[in-house]
Parts: sequence; C-alpha cells; structure tokens
Amino acid sequence: MSEPMINKQKVTTQTLMRWIFGQLKPYKRRVILAIAALIVGALSWLLLGQGVKVVVDDGFVANNADKLNQMVFVVLAIALIGSGAAFVRFYLMIWLGERVSADIRKQVYSHLLTLSPGFFEATRTGEVISRFTADTTVLQTVVGMGLSMALRATITFVGALVLMLITSPMLTIYVLIAVPVVLLPIKFLGAKVRGYARDSQDRVADMGAYVDESLHEIQTVQAYTHEDVDRRLFSQRIEAVMLAASSRIRFRAMLIALIMGISISAITIVAWLGAREVLSAGISAGELTAFMFYAVMAGGSVATISEVIGEIQKAAGASERLLELLNTKPLVKLPESAMSMPVQVDGALSLQGVEFAYPSAPMAKVLSDFNLEITAGERIALVGPSGAGKSSLFQLLLRFYDCTQGQILIDGIDTRQLTTNTLRQQFAMVSQESVIFATSAYENIRYGRPDASFDDVKQAAKAARADEFLALLPDGYQTNLGERGVRLSGGQKQRIAIARAILADRPILLLDEATSALDANNEQLVKQALDELMHDKTTLIIAHRLSTVVNADRIVVMDKGKIVAIGSHQELMQGNSVYRQFAELQLVN
Repeated sequence: MSEPMINKQKVTTQTLMRWIFGQLKPYKRRVILAIAALIVGALSWLLLGQGVKVVVDDGFVANNADKLNQMVFVVLAIALIGSGAAFVRFYLMIWLGERVSADIRKQVYSHLLTLSPGFFEATRTGEVISRFTADTTVLQTVVGMGLSMALRATITFVGALVLMLITSPMLTIYVLIAVPVVLLPIKFLGAKVRGYARDSQDRVADMGAYVDESLHEIQTVQAYTHEDVDRRLFSQRIEAVMLAASSRIRFRAMLIALIMGISISAITIVAWLGAREVLSAGISAGELTAFMFYAVMAGGSVATISEVIGEIQKAAGASERLLELLNTKPLVKLPESAMSMPVQVDGALSLQGVEFAYPSAPMAKVLSDFNLEITAGERIALVGPSGAGKSSLFQLLLRFYDCTQGQILIDGIDTRQLTTNTLRQQFAMVSQESVIFATSAYENIRYGRPDASFDDVKQAAKAARADEFLALLPDGYQTNLGERGVRLSGGQKQRIAIARAILADRPILLLDEATSALDANNEQLVKQALDELMHDKTTLIIAHRLSTVVNADRIVVMDKGKIVAIGSHQELMQGNSVYRQFAELQLVN
C-alpha cells in the first residue's frame, strides 16, 4: 500500500494526440464534417493561385479586359466558397474543443470522487482545481483551434507543394532545400517550450492553491492582520508564474522568429531566382506569380504548423498533469466479485485482530491487535487521549483506508468483500465540525437521501429540532446557507447535520461527539436530536463529555492504538487508571 500521491509521468506528443483523438471518437460525424469543410476551404485557397495565374497571363499580359472581368468573378466565387467552408470548420472545431474540455472535466471529477481522503490530505485542493480548470482550457484551445489550423496548414502545404512542382520543378527544389532548415528549430526549441509550459502550469497551480487556502480562512487572516504578509507571499507566487511564463514565451518567440526569418529568406531567394527565369523566358510572369502565391501559402503553412506545435507542446505539459490525476489509483482496492448486503441489515460489527498504519508512516502503527464485538443496536463510547486511534477507527470502518492486518465485519460479512458504495450506505456520520454545503437547507438535509420528498426532509428536520429555526430563514428550507454554512450558528449546523443523518436512516451511526463545542442551550437541543437519531441504531461515539459516556451501553478505553479497558463509567473509574485520569482531565459536563 502506498501513499495516494499524484502519479507523476511523462507524456509524449504521440500519447497526447492519441488521447485527444480518443476524446473526439464519440463525435466522429462532426469531426468528419469539420475535416470536409477544412479540405474544401484549403482547396479553395489553392485554386485562387490558378485564378491569379490566369488573371496575370490572360488578363494583364494579354491585355484582355473581358477575361480579366470574368476571372475576377471566378476569384470572388472561390473566395466565398472558402469563407463558407471556414465558417463551418471554425464552428465545428470550436464546438469540439468545448465538448472535449467538458468531457475531460467530467472524467477527472468522476475519478477524483473515487480517490481516498488520504489523496486530498497529501495534495492541496488548489493544485487539483488548477489542473481541473486551467489545464483543460489549454486542451480546449488545442482541439478547438490548434488541430484545425494544423490540419488546414498541412493540406495547404501539401497542395501548394504539388502545384509548385507542376508550375516549376526547379524552383520547388530550391524551396524544399529550406524545409529541413525550418524543422531544426522546431525540434530543438519545441522541447524547451514544452518543459517551460509544464513548469508554468505548476506555478499557476501553486498560486491557485495559495488563493484557495487564504480566502477560505479569511477570518483568521484578518483576525491576525496577516493581509500584508499574504499580499507579499502571493506576489512572490505571481512573480514565479511570470518567471516561468517568460522563459516559455522567450523560447516560443525564438521559435516563431527563426521559422519566419528562414521562410521569408527562402521565399525572397526563390523569388529572385524565379524573376531570372521569367527574364530568360523559362516561365511566364503568371506562372511565377502563381508559384510565389503558393510559396507564400506553403511558408505561411509552415509558420502556422510551428505555432501549433508550440501550442501542442504547451498542451502536452497540461495533459501530463491531467493524465497524472486520471492515472492516480484509489488506495482502496475493490473486490473482483463483490457481495451484496441483505435487505435488512442489523448493524452488528466485529473487528478482529485489526492493525493499521497510515501509508505515509508505515512503521508507526495507530491501531494494534484491536478486537471488538459490537451487537446490533448497541451504543458504544470510545474514549482515550489524543492519538489513541479513535478517528482512525472511524476511517477504517468507512474504508477510507484498509487495515494492514485483520478484518472488519458487518453482520458477519467482511467489508473488503463489499463495494465501497454498498459498505458506506450502512453508515451515517455526524462530525464534530458539521459539514454544510453552499446550497439550500433543503438540499443539505437531502444530501443523505437525494430522492427524499420535501415532507421527508421536513420530518427529519423536526426530529433534529431544526424545523423551528429553518422556518424563520428568509426563504425557509430553500434559503442558501452560504459557503460552509456561514449563515448558521454552530448549534444550527449540528442540527442540520443530524437531520441529514436521520433522513439517511442507516443502521450504523458514527458520531464524533457532536455537542462538545456547544453552549448549554444548544447542547440540550442537539442532545434531544441525537437521542432521536440513535434510536434502534448501532452507535459508536467518540466521547468528550461525561453525559455521553454515562448513557453508553459500554465504554471502550483506547490508548496508543489498543483497547486497554471495556466497561461502564463506574466500573472503569474504579478499575482503570487510564480512564480515571482521562475522565478527571477531559470529561466535563
């Protein structure tokens, strides 16, 4: 078992292209139409060269006004056809870019939801969001514009080359001599552009992560008047982004400048040689004009291709970061043939010889030789000093991690034989710090059962003693609670979380003492809601209050990852020094 870090890897341009074309596969019809429009457009512009040739030789040189007028209309018709084809190509390719970007975002988000919490503990959320947004935007640009431009430029280059050969093989050979010279900077500087593009994206991700963190904790930032320090630190990250971007821009500018310089120099030399051919009657003025028209088109195509290669190198850096996310494996392995739970789950738990160490510290056991049998409907309080392994036990029950040794069973079924969805549908959890989403109260409560009706939600809220304060909100149950429930008090958040758990109606409850941070009035209301919630449910409570342990069927005393005693409050006070010391120091009314 290894730490679920991002799976670093190098992506070749070929791999990138295969991946992008794989994303385009479901939209073959639109791709074919776009390519057809692209070919029509490219051929239209190539035909313009022949029109120019006829205008010069049969119009100007032959002094034929009728022919000149006729060819002007032909050239205009060809231009209109090319423009119409360009509209179709641009529309379809930009749509495909947006569609592929949307599909990749859905794939990445869907995959992120399968990763263990340990992944997000080891990876900053801002870093993930940057990959999710900025990197997909880069790919969107490449698909929407880059591929289209590259294909058009390639067809134009090949077509122009063929027509150049037909017009003057000798001049074409001169042009071809310049091609390898153009390809050299593409090969060597392109790799530099790609490396700096990846570095630039990483710096942007670092900046995004810092913004995400500082704005989420804005109250702490302002309470400690840390704004000036944060401005300075943010400025440093911005400058790091600029430094990386400057290097990428410099090499990309060098690449474009070299290609343009070589291309224009080659065209100038070829034009000079062609002019000499006209003077010696080797070719006509119209043929030279057409040849130069095609040579300029070919040169422009090479410049376009070099520009697109720069974009593709940038996209390769972005795709590396996206594929790293997509190739990061979930820490928990799903069974090849999963078992199903019976319709009626009692909620009996059995922990047999459980040992566990976090992947980041495999030698430091947080649970050791842990054995516990819990009958259905039993109320168990877990107590012990910080670091005893209580929260880790909850994470193993929910299978955010797998135990290193031993097994955990629900109603006699090994949890590793269940899918994570099936397993987690047996649990409802209320944390010490209630999780409230930036949506309505109605949707927050319904989170535990998305198909619940409004009446079901209202009944759960009443049972959780939340209906009264929800009715007083501006829009009642439809009031948006703000990010992290900023519009609610601590007690109100807890009652929303309890209503969510009541509505979910799952056989096993995991409670990280939901009343420890509340005032007396709120604590009483939440206790009433918890009593409603725990009715007929198997319940494990991480306890911080004496009232909680007194009401438990059994108290499990934990220390350094082991069970050191089990019993009632009175029994443990008399017979266990660890519990007695813990109770005297931490269990307060």
